[in-house]
Amino acid sequence: MRFTKMHGLGNDFLVIDGRELANIDYGAMAVKECARHTGVGADGILVVENSDAADIRMRIINSDGSEAEMCGNGIRCFAKYVYEQGIVKKTQMSVETLAGVMRPELLVKDGVAEQVRVDMGKPFLECGEIPVEGEGRCIDRPISVLDKELRFTSVLVGVPHTMVFVDDLGAIDISALGNAIEHAPVFPRRTNVNFVHVIDENTVEMRTWERGCGRTLCCGTGASSTAVACVLNGKTGRSVDVRIALGTLHIDWAEDDHVYMTGPAAVVCTGEF
Repeated sequence: MRFTKMHGLGNDFLVIDGRELANIDYGAMAVKECARHTGVGADGILVVENSDAADIRMRIINSDGSEAEMCGNGIRCFAKYVYEQGIVKKTQMSVETLAGVMRPELLVKDGVAEQVRVDMGKPFLECGEIPVEGEGRCIDRPISVLDKELRFTSVLVGVPHTMVFVDDLGAIDISALGNAIEHAPVFPRRTNVNFVHVIDENTVEMRTWERGCGRTLCCGTGASSTAVACVLNGKTGRSVDVRIALGTLHIDWAEDDHVYMTGPAAVVCTGEF
């Protein structure tokens, strides 16, 4: 089976054209091939499938074999792949996901998609929508994990995300705290976790622990959720640069209430397993 390895600012994926495939256990494949030391190595698998609801369908399989509703870095890689492979011959396309139909727009130069802007849709802010135990909006609430008293804000942008604002990203154990928060009882479907340091009203820095993947270098839905949480907590404006380990994602929470994410995607290699 042929694959293309891609990444969005370090969040890497194996992209597979599954339109002509049948009876494939993508969960087992992800566990095997995403392993860093014994497989190809990736945070997940993106599967291209035909769609009756959009131009194309994207499935996201995490490295632990679970299936995710949406992935912000993944959809940028996916859109670049289907465009450059000639599967969808549009710079503005519709992509069916478990979180709904997403609409990426490719910024193309000489036939190569250099940047992708994605309408991530409207964020869901109520506890029951995310979901988080409790009522109303989940803004600046207390949580106790690993003998630490923290405060968190949760939103849903494709998938559930929980933001914890910190003064120093280097002073916290992201893996230990991220894992503990992900599995905290207050999150019935678990949660992705983003630790956020606010630099100024236009810029923040983020580190992510992803549900089903662990620590990742970048998370597009996480950056989108972080921007929303910053606005809800009065920490930034609605247009924010989110810095991660390998670069920056630009996020706009527009007046139409939609969140727009802009960032790069790149091909690493192609191969066969």
